[in-house]
Amino acid sequence: MSQSLSKLYIHIVFHIKNHSCVIRDNDKAALFAYIGSIIKDNESSPIIINGTGNHVHIFCIMSKNISLSKFVEEIKRHSSRWLKVFNVYYKTFAWQGGYGGFSVSPSLFNKTKQYISNQECHHQKLTIADEYLLFLKEYEIEFNEKYLWAE
Repeated sequence: MSQSLSKLYIHIVFHIKNHSCVIRDNDKAALFAYIGSIIKDNESSPIIINGTGNHVHIFCIMSKNISLSKFVEEIKRHSSRWLKVFNVYYKTFAWQGGYGGFSVSPSLFNKTKQYISNQECHHQKLTIADEYLLFLKEYEIEFNEKYLWAE
C-alpha cells in the first residue's frame, strides 16, 4: 500500500492530582475548548470533551502520526500550563501522572459520545474511581489498584 490510512476512535480519561485544585464549573467550557485546540494541533479531531471538577473525558479521532502516550502528554502538559495562566486560582493545578486510553468501535460511537456528554449525571451516582475500575474491567486491563490514584 502506498498510503497509510487509519481512523482511530479513542476515549481518554485522566484525573487531577489529588492535592490540586478542582476545575471550576465556570471554567470547564474554556478548558475543554483549549483541549480541543491541542488535539487539533496534534493532527487529531476532537469529537466531545467533558468532565467534572476532578477529571476529564476526551473522545476523539487520533492521528496515526503520534503515540497515545505522547498525545496524552501533550494534552496534559499544555492544558495544565494554560490553566495556570488562565486564572491565579489554578496556580497549584496539576494532572495526575497516569491516564486511561480505550479504543472505541465505530458501532459504539453514539453511545460513547452520549456517555461523555452526561458526565455530571453519571457522577451523581458513581465516583470517578468506581467508573474507572469499570472501564478497566470491561477492557480486561490488568492493574494494581495500589497505583491507580498514587501521586
